[in-house]
Amino acid sequence: MKSREVVLARRPVGMPAAEDFAIREVELGEPEPGEVLVRNVCMSVDPYMRGRMIDRRSYTPPFAVGETLTGGAIGRVVQSNDPDLPEGEHVESHQGWREAFVAKSTGVRRLGNLEAPASAYLGVLGMPGMTAYVGLLDVGALKEGETVFVSGAAGAVGSAVGQIAKIKGCTAVGSAGSADKVRHLTEDLGFDHAFDYHDGHLERQIFAGAAEGVDVYFDNVGGDHLQAALNCMRPGGRLPLCGAIAQYNATEPVPGPNNLAIAIGMGLTIRGFIVSNFNHRRGDFMRDMTDWVTSGRLKYRETVFDGIDKAHEAFIGLFTGANTGKMVVNLGD
Repeated sequence: MKSREVVLARRPVGMPAAEDFAIREVELGEPEPGEVLVRNVCMSVDPYMRGRMIDRRSYTPPFAVGETLTGGAIGRVVQSNDPDLPEGEHVESHQGWREAFVAKSTGVRRLGNLEAPASAYLGVLGMPGMTAYVGLLDVGALKEGETVFVSGAAGAVGSAVGQIAKIKGCTAVGSAGSADKVRHLTEDLGFDHAFDYHDGHLERQIFAGAAEGVDVYFDNVGGDHLQAALNCMRPGGRLPLCGAIAQYNATEPVPGPNNLAIAIGMGLTIRGFIVSNFNHRRGDFMRDMTDWVTSGRLKYRETVFDGIDKAHEAFIGLFTGANTGKMVVNLGD
């Protein structure tokens, strides 16, 4: 069986370009004992992958030039050499950016009976959803009646953050990059207030939805959003730092906020986190999020590109505002 894969052709400088990626075809062998052949149904592209394209030390090793990229994927077992994992089962893996693969059965996670479309397990029921869940409830230590501000609110993580806040009896405020995304947040997802950050003066727009200040700022953007949020925090506020997409493609160091001293007098807690450090919460997350999604209390949207040859376009689109909700590449079933 043949599979097409996306490799890193060169390290991006600034905004990624099509020339930074290449597609190659590989021949897959038969699965050995304890192995399975999986055909991917859909794969994920996520902003954090941009950092792995830079040759630097981080919490996860960088991609090598010429290496097949990896990321979250949902696939179906089409050939099994493990009696405990039968053909036809849906599995989750980190073997994205390819149409199919052979791996040890211990290297994939069996999903069992799907309670939502397969792609949802890459988004609201997958890593982005769990990032929102633990970032808001554990790192952000959310309490009923508080006010939450989330940047990048129309993305996969941000949209879940705002809705979890509402489910927990809190006020949700979000920023996004277009009028249509703002409408989506307030009319479709139930945010109390949302605004287009292009309209200027972030602090004024935050206070328009959080007149008494912000208790939890969930940061997906960094930069000017983090600086503005610091000026809007209430005493004892918490700032979970999830991402800094505003600077992922910067070619020179980006200055940090110049108002961090506010955190001292206001008693603020600023904490970065990586979702994989909270795997002990996976059972709670799957129980709660599955219930919220299947009951309709938490909604989600996907932006879908079709085919492995469109994977790089989907990835680049993360940084140009092309997605509302989770960006997914459909690879067929």
